[in-house]
Amino acid sequence: MTDLLLDRLSQRLGHTFVRRELLELALTHRSHGSRNNERLEFLGDSILGFTIGAALFEQFPRGREGQLSRLRAQLVSGETLAELAREMELGDCLRLGEGEMKSGGFRRASILADAVEALIGAIYLDAGLEKARERVLDWFASRLQGLSLETAKDPKTRLQEWLQAKGRPLPEYRVVNIGGAEHAQNFVVECRVEGLHGPARGEAGSRRAAEKAAATEAYNRLTGLGV
Repeated sequence: MTDLLLDRLSQRLGHTFVRRELLELALTHRSHGSRNNERLEFLGDSILGFTIGAALFEQFPRGREGQLSRLRAQLVSGETLAELAREMELGDCLRLGEGEMKSGGFRRASILADAVEALIGAIYLDAGLEKARERVLDWFASRLQGLSLETAKDPKTRLQEWLQAKGRPLPEYRVVNIGGAEHAQNFVVECRVEGLHGPARGEAGSRRAAEKAAATEAYNRLTGLGV
């Protein structure tokens, strides 16, 4: 991991570390050694949950507790954090053990998500809570802007309720492919719905997440077509 890579990552993060060792520690997976990012991950998870929760509280003054909790769960999920890590090109900067490196750990969603939380913890220790909150809100800005209380519903529930309101049959989900190594499987699910030309597809690291992705695509296609 070169200084140039870390400098570029710092630019993407929007924070230049005074204590450079905190950045390096946040990027160090437990497979690399006993000195790793697990404690920073614990700290960052707490800051992330509080910051996103407070932002949702302000953004949706009429939101019920259950709705706000579901929105927060979506935003701080491993899938969302892994997406964020990929946007930051975080995988290129991770310090992994030889085994994890050979098995593609720098692409694994769980490792990427944990590193994002660890970075939040590292920024807090380096510059304080307000700076950590500022960075979190900046990283999540587009995702927060795209939310509504309607999106607080599980995608499968939202699609089912929409179909029931139209008096249409419920969707059918089918796993069409399972790929990847046993510890990093990838599921492809089709969602067949009356009114759609061809099935909607979803792909994710678990069957449940792939079904949600397929349901989201189906819902978006149906409502976009106005059918």
